[in-house]
Amino acid sequence: MSSPDSTAPSLPLSTKENITPISSKIEELNESRSELLGRIQSLKQDLQGWRSKLDTQVKVYRDELTDLKKTLNVEVEQLRAEFQDLRTTLQQQQEDVTTSLRNLGLQDVSGDVKQAQSQETKTEEIAKEEQPVLHLHEDENTKIAEN
Repeated sequence: MSSPDSTAPSLPLSTKENITPISSKIEELNESRSELLGRIQSLKQDLQGWRSKLDTQVKVYRDELTDLKKTLNVEVEQLRAEFQDLRTTLQQQQEDVTTSLRNLGLQDVSGDVKQAQSQETKTEEIAKEEQPVLHLHEDENTKIAEN
């Protein structure tokens, strides 16, 4: 059999061999960890820079939109005022033409138009009332012819 002394020296040798690769692995892991931490820090800085740029752009766009909105509101108000002026001018011109026609002894043109429209409406109503009567006569004639 083998003596206990012969096995004892072999253990320290294998332990020493295992320790060397482990320490080098730990050193590599520490280096990788440092490198990853550096990358993370760089990415955080990049992200902060992008956020800052984005915030600046958003502020600029908001300011531009506010200015555009103000400009648009001013232009809309100007258009409203111009349309109101046009409306007033047209009404005044219409009144002037009506007054001129009256002074010349002519009837109010708008009254003539309204009168003509009402006569057309009456004519249409009479025509509608007469149509059923015509149909009744036709039906009676048909019945008489059948008998």
